[in-house]
Amino acid sequence: MSPTIDYDAPTPPYQQMAAEIIRDIESGTLAVDRPIPSESALIQRWGVARDTARRAVKHLRELGYVYTVPQRGTYVRDRSAEGEHQGDE
Repeated sequence: MSPTIDYDAPTPPYQQMAAEIIRDIESGTLAVDRPIPSESALIQRWGVARDTARRAVKHLRELGYVYTVPQRGTYVRDRSAEGEHQGDE
């Protein structure tokens, strides 16, 4: 079953997509240093515009869940080391 976007929700579509991908990362469905689905795959899976898929990936980067390697793709970032040091500041 494909995830759906609730266009009537107060949360923007790209954030809904990002939240679903975060759930996949946190559950281990998407593994550290493995690629997340391509923009094309995200567009097909959710039925959204390319800009929406790009914004979702950008949002994930800003939150620190993924990193992008030019010409290669976007990969799940290892956040375990960051979690061990929270509160050390």
